[in-house]
Formats: sequence, C-alpha cells, structure tokens
Amino acid sequence: MDPVLIIPILIVIVAIIVVLRTVRIVPQQTAQIVERLGSYNKTLTAGIHFLVPFVDKVRANIDLREQVVSFPPQPVITSDNLVVSIDTVIYYSVIDAKSAVYEIANFIQGIEQLTVTTLRNVIGSLDLEQTLTSRDQINGQLRGVLDEATGKWGIRVNRVELKAIDPPHSVQDSMEKQMRAERDRRAAILTAEGVKQSAILTAEGEKQSQILRAEGSAQARILEAQGQARAIQQVFSAIHRGKPTQKLLAYQYLQVLPQIARGDSNKMWIVPSELTDALKGIGNALGGNDARPSDDDEEAWVQTTDAEEDAFAETILEDSAKALAEARGQAAAASAESTEHAAPIGRQQPAIRPSGADVPPPPAAAPPAAPVDLPDAPPEQR
Repeated sequence: MDPVLIIPILIVIVAIIVVLRTVRIVPQQTAQIVERLGSYNKTLTAGIHFLVPFVDKVRANIDLREQVVSFPPQPVITSDNLVVSIDTVIYYSVIDAKSAVYEIANFIQGIEQLTVTTLRNVIGSLDLEQTLTSRDQINGQLRGVLDEATGKWGIRVNRVELKAIDPPHSVQDSMEKQMRAERDRRAAILTAEGVKQSAILTAEGEKQSQILRAEGSAQARILEAQGQARAIQQVFSAIHRGKPTQKLLAYQYLQVLPQIARGDSNKMWIVPSELTDALKGIGNALGGNDARPSDDDEEAWVQTTDAEEDAFAETILEDSAKALAEARGQAAAASAESTEHAAPIGRQQPAIRPSGADVPPPPAAAPPAAPVDLPDAPPEQR
C-alpha cells in the first residue's frame, strides 16, 4: 500500500474514534455515570451529551424504570416451631443513580439478603395460623424495613408481595382434614336446619288441616243435629195432627217384632206389655170378638192440609256453640213432647203371677177421652 494513503486512513479512523467518544446519546428513563480521570464527574440524563475524549469515561448505565425481582423460596421458622417456605417478589425503582453505583456494590443482592433477614424476623413472631392469614401485615412490615434500608442506596421499594407460603406436608394434611371436618360440620348444620324448618312447616300444615277438619266436622254435626231435630219435630207434629188409632199402633208393633227377634245371638227377647192389647185390637178388628168397637175406631183419620216445606230450606251455618246449644234444646223439647204423646192412656202393665195360678183376662181398655173443642184451633184440628 502506498504510504501516502495510509496516513489519511489513520487520520479518518482516529477522527471517528474521537467522535464516538465525544458524543453520547442517552435514551429515555436511563442514567449514565461519567467519571473523569477515575473520579465522579456527572450523571447524564436523557438526550445528547458531549464528553472529553480519553478523559471522560462512562462508568455505569442505570435503568430508572420500575424493576421486578423474584427471590427463590426461603425456609422460615414460625413462633410455633414450624418451618414454612416463602417466596417473595420485590418491586423497586432507582431514584438516585449515583448512590446506586457508589453506595453498594450490588444492590440486587443487597435487597435479596435484606428481604430474607427481615422476613425471618417478621415470621418468627407469628404462628402458622397468623402467617397464613396476615399477608397484608407481613407485606407492610417488609416494605417499611426495606424502604428504610435501601433509601441510602438510591433505591425505592414500591411493593413487596409474598408469592407463596408452603407449610410442611404433614401440616398440609392436617389442615386439609380440619377443613374437611369444618365443611362437614357446616353441611350437617345446614341439613339439620333444613330438617327443622321442614318439620316446623309440616307441623303447621297438619295443625291447620286438623283445625279445618275439626271445624268441618263440628259444622256437619251441627247441621245433622238440626236436621234430626227438625225431622223429629216434623214426624211427631204429623202424628199429633193425624191422631193414629189403635189398629195403626198394633200394625206398627207387628212390623217391629221381626226386627227385635232378628240375630243368631238372640236367645231370648222381651215382649212389651202393650203387645197383648195390640193383638186384642187386631182380633177385634178381624171379627174374633163381638165387643163393641171403641170410639177410637170410629174416629176418622185427620189428613193435614198444611204440609210443611222442606225442613232444610232455611238452614244456615251458624256459630258452633250457639247452634249446638239450640239443637240440644230443640231435641230435648221434641223428645219430651214425643214421650208425652206416645204414652198410652189408662194402660197398666199386667202384674206377674206365680206359675200355676189362674191368669185373669186383661182389663178392657179405658174409653177414650171426649174431644175438647178449642176455640182458637182451626176446624180440621178440632
């Protein structure tokens, strides 16, 4: 190569090197530490800067953005002598590049060791239950200690998080059993409460249904008593107005006798004293005796014209106690009236004679009482 060309080439290379060492462009959120002849000169911020070549030197390039560093799990002993493994995450940012370079050799390692020691101090005063449930408290204590210690390094700790707290496997099994037992207890309590509510609702429903059935039964009995009372009143009123004769009574006796004797278990049955008079009346009616017919036989049957309407036409549902008392009063009055009208007049039960003695013939029936004219009674009832 020609020596004339070598010299210009060397001059160009030296010029390029001088320019590169003189002009310095710093990116945003970045700081550069400049030393002049081995001592601190200045801190370069974002923008273009000019340095003295071969005199000024860039010592470090510091990133001012927030950094995130995760530390490996650290074994920590709680106050109840249980070893737990805790992972931590630190969020920090450099606020003073000069202090971060000159105050500590490696601020990342310093933050890690400081975090481990502070974490052991904090967890050592808590038991396992508090350690698992007091993450916010632990995070706050760690951040306060780290921020105070790293302030002189030009580091600001923005946030500290416990990523994981892992107790021993035996403790984990015990905790799972405890949790399972607690859930079983809650499930049993909820089931018992459900059964209790169901039983209460069922009892309430049964109570209301029984009350309604009792009210319906009471109303039905009241209506039945009212109907029976009015039926008895209707029957005996018709009998009283019709004035039945002895023949009719004798015929009714004969109809009732088969019902009295019905049944395989009936070994004996009692014949009423009125049966002899009834048979005697039937015999006289058939011509078996020449006795003169009584005035009752000649009395004509009274046919009532004022037929009553349906007894239940005006039946209404009344109060239970009032309707029951009224029904009892009506039934008692009707029973007394029927007893008074149904008793035969002038008849006496024949006395019992000893066996072998002559039984006299039954006495003749007393003549019927003469009818009395009632001035206020209608003509068909006189």
